Amino acid sequence: MVVELIARGRDADVFALDASTVLRRYRAGGDTAPEAAVMRHVARHGYPVPRVYHAAGPDLVLERVRGPTLLAALASGEVAVRAGAELLADLHRRLHALPPRPDAGQGVVHLDLHPDNVLLGPAGPVVIDWRNAGDGPPELDLAVTALIMALVATGGEHPMAGPAAEMLSAFARAADGDLVSGVPGAVALRRDDPNLSAGEKARLQAAAALIHTATPCRSPSVDERQEHLR
Repeated sequence: MVVELIARGRDADVFALDASTVLRRYRAGGDTAPEAAVMRHVARHGYPVPRVYHAAGPDLVLERVRGPTLLAALASGEVAVRAGAELLADLHRRLHALPPRPDAGQGVVHLDLHPDNVLLGPAGPVVIDWRNAGDGPPELDLAVTALIMALVATGGEHPMAGPAAEMLSAFARAADGDLVSGVPGAVALRRDDPNLSAGEKARLQAAAALIHTATPCRSPSVDERQEHLR
């Protein structure tokens, strides 16, 4: 069988096996069974993910989804920044509305949902790379996405720094939930991420501050005001 390397991420390579399947292989090894289990759960409830055909050790055999990443579409101007931010917010909204997994106290969170992990397939957007996924609070998931954008926005000479800052502001407005409350947890997760560079880790606090600046002030609800008066 002739396989073609079609994508290379920070910790995995993706090979085309044939016209309809790909192999995602983690270079440092590991167990893909937990990732496959999350993907199968969200797929059963209608969430857009590639079909999982096989998972063993560091290998996942998945449905091949043809189309550009949202990041590539943003860079080319095919998708406007605001539209891309609203798409990400909607993908979060749909994910967090799914039923929790059996015996899980909270719903599924992706924890790496950014423009390079969304494929714009023929039938619509498809979310890929579920290695970090698990069960947790929606605000943490939202904050991780915001922090990824903020790290790019604070990247100085990064070619996407300006669009990333614009997208962060649009995402903060479009997102459902108090993403600011998830920022400390998101910073802790990224600080422990071995795939982040030293420069990115050095910018984590600046990125967190940018999220606070970009997030609109939220008026307290009636219940919150009453609680404050007690």
